[in-house]
Amino acid sequence: MACPPDAIRYNGTLCACLPGRLLNVTADACTLFTANTTMSVDSGVDYYAISFPETIFSFDSIKRFTQSQALFLEATAILLLSWLSFCIFMRFMKVGDGRNAWFQIRWWISRLDICFSTRHWLEDQKVVKKRKTELGGTLSIASWILFTGLFAALLYQIIWKRTIEIHNVRATNAPDLASFNNDMEFNITTVSSMSCSNLRGTYTLVMGSPGLIDYRVAPLSSFADFSCHNTSEGPTVTLRCRNCQLSQDNYYISWQFVDLPNNPATAVGFRFNLTSNAHGTKKHVSFVSGTLRNGSADDRPVTFRGNATNLLKFNLFPSIYRNIDDLRLIQPLFHEFLPGSVFRDASQLQASLESSNGIINTTLYINFLSSYIVEIDNQSIMGPVSFLADLGGLFCISIGIFYYFLVQCEYRVKRLRNEDAVLRQIRHRLKAQERWDKLRKYVMFTWDCKALEENNKNSTIEPHCSDCMMHSVRRSGSLHTSRSKKQSNRNGSINLSKKLSLPSKKNAAPECTQLQEVSTHLARSGNQDRMLESRCDNPQKHELCSAVDKKQHSIELQEKNTSSASVLSLTDDQLIPPLPVPEFKAGSDMDMTDVQKNIMLLYEYNAMLREKLVATHSMLRDLVTEPSSAMSRDKR
Repeated sequence: MACPPDAIRYNGTLCACLPGRLLNVTADACTLFTANTTMSVDSGVDYYAISFPETIFSFDSIKRFTQSQALFLEATAILLLSWLSFCIFMRFMKVGDGRNAWFQIRWWISRLDICFSTRHWLEDQKVVKKRKTELGGTLSIASWILFTGLFAALLYQIIWKRTIEIHNVRATNAPDLASFNNDMEFNITTVSSMSCSNLRGTYTLVMGSPGLIDYRVAPLSSFADFSCHNTSEGPTVTLRCRNCQLSQDNYYISWQFVDLPNNPATAVGFRFNLTSNAHGTKKHVSFVSGTLRNGSADDRPVTFRGNATNLLKFNLFPSIYRNIDDLRLIQPLFHEFLPGSVFRDASQLQASLESSNGIINTTLYINFLSSYIVEIDNQSIMGPVSFLADLGGLFCISIGIFYYFLVQCEYRVKRLRNEDAVLRQIRHRLKAQERWDKLRKYVMFTWDCKALEENNKNSTIEPHCSDCMMHSVRRSGSLHTSRSKKQSNRNGSINLSKKLSLPSKKNAAPECTQLQEVSTHLARSGNQDRMLESRCDNPQKHELCSAVDKKQHSIELQEKNTSSASVLSLTDDQLIPPLPVPEFKAGSDMDMTDVQKNIMLLYEYNAMLREKLVATHSMLRDLVTEPSSAMSRDKR
């Protein structure tokens, strides 16, 4: 029969794998044995400064999700840059008249100024007032984002490094060692193609050091239960010790594998797993596990075979956990591996296989460190005072950083010192416009003000309170008209979709005062009109009504001319206020702000003059238009 790849032939017909290779029955080939030789050690005890039931809150899941503080800091930096970028982008958006979405977003950003609303730039000798600006809202939220991220990193540090472990080594005595009752299990797997049928055990236990007075030989059953079972990697020898009472420092347990027909005793490595737990409970289990291939520094693949013993050394540390109800636990640790007879060359391995006297000796050496006991306790490094101190420090750092940015921005850019006034003026103007629209609709609904309805159709002409007052006074006695006519007037006045502009406060009050006398005279004539309407219902008195109507129109024209003359007879100071006096400062105190303030006063004065001119022109046009319309009715 042909041998599989990477195999050698011995005794003419038999095959064996090269050194360091293991026969894979499924693939019918010799594969190189490779394994991670890192040792795994666990004490079996976890420490938590704050105790929560695992069903409610599990710190292990947090540690798996958050591997380090860098995750919190990176998330904080990303969120902070995103917020600042969004606010800078919104800064370049136009607010318009305050009705678009950009103004609403920028307004609510300014409302978020919760940290610096009383710490903005103020001129000298001014009372501190609460101001909310867009820059302050941006930096306030930025400071809270930074504080939240640093606070999360602090909590992670408390959870991850909340305690320190204190080890105290003290000398032991016999009663202390007698209290260590642990259940231990030793599993040694010989990685090979052998089975438990190759095993030959002495079933004896050697205690103490050979040649010394404490040297003892005892049956293995007095210490542990010895068993073997086959695995996919090779035979596994298991030693189980229930409620172990260790009285000696050194223990030696040996076994060997021998050749069988067509099944030589060869191995490529060893796997081990030693566990220990308190007797009667498996809540805390300490263990050590790992894989051994060879003991040389070059780490070349080898095959174990020969009379020399492969020695596996382990140490047992007795430990007392004071923080866990004085738990007494033996911690196993791997100490050393001394390989026995090994083969690295194929020719030497072939010669050993043809000799038919192969054997693999394995010895488990256990060193119980009974001279000292390690007492373990934990101490919290984060108390309530230190936690509050760290928390206050993080808050001060977060606020201080962005307060410095706020001061620098407002110190270097003077426009930012009063930027809250821009948004507030737009919002106040918008609110006043909305309230004026509600008042206009109420007046139209209640008194059927035709002046507002006409101005709604022609938005180029600004409404005057004199028109509405004259029409409302003229209509003051019309509350007893028919219900159908009143309902139609209401429907016509309510269904207005186009908004009117709010009249200026500077010229609205003077115009209403100046035209109040005209409204009073016209109200009297309106009452006479309603009396004539009731008299003219009879057709027989039509001629009388015509004569009275002509007389009434002449009286109305005369009163309007009189009222216009009284309006025109007002002094110039009553119609037009005096020119504002500019403010000047002597010496070097004059700066650009004072010049801008004087220019703004002149601009407002010119705007007021223009509004008065437009209002006077509209009033005169109405006074001229109504007599002409009356004369045309007289001719008819």
